[in-house]
Amino acid sequence: MIKILLLEDDELFADTLIDILEEYDYEVKHCIDGEKFLAQAYEEYFDIYILDINVPKLNGLDTLQNIRKTSTTPAIFLTSYKDKETLKNGFLNGADDFLTKPCDMDELHLRIQSILKRSGKIIDIIKIEDIEYNPILNIIKKNDIEIHLGSKVIELFKLFYENQGKIITKDMIHNRLWDYDEQFSEGSLRVYITKIQKLFKNKKITNIKNVGYKFEF
Repeated sequence: MIKILLLEDDELFADTLIDILEEYDYEVKHCIDGEKFLAQAYEEYFDIYILDINVPKLNGLDTLQNIRKTSTTPAIFLTSYKDKETLKNGFLNGADDFLTKPCDMDELHLRIQSILKRSGKIIDIIKIEDIEYNPILNIIKKNDIEIHLGSKVIELFKLFYENQGKIITKDMIHNRLWDYDEQFSEGSLRVYITKIQKLFKNKKITNIKNVGYKFEF
């Protein structure tokens, strides 16, 4: 579960924000001043910070500046400040994004998702029928069970997916799957194609004679 550390001194607003974020399946911890936020950030790992600026003891800008000495955890300022100077200072102090209050909570969720994807903390799992491909772990699952296909088969699957509906030439396959000092094998390629075809009930890999293959996802 994605863990968020929130700095917000308006407890009523914080409670509302936490309720909404938890509906999106985030785990949220809340601090009302910058010093407590710093202590919590050093004590525990979080995936993202959300900070107000005008908070007691240590303001949000100085809080993030202190955190940036040791941490690159993504951070979003959520504040009522709208002036360009504050916006500039926010980014100079290490912010990844900036939203002004009141904000649309769906937009906040989308901003969080975008930052986490860029930082590699969440990924888009490719799903086709009952097949899932995890691009970070580089594994394929069928009905949640990992299928051990070998690196060349998975690389061929990725090549098909990246070129959906297009003809994949044998040269493209050769260059992608075989190292320069490896001998290309038509027989091995046919085995790899068969393995991928068997994964899908309603998809077909078409052999374009003397050219290559086409897979309609």
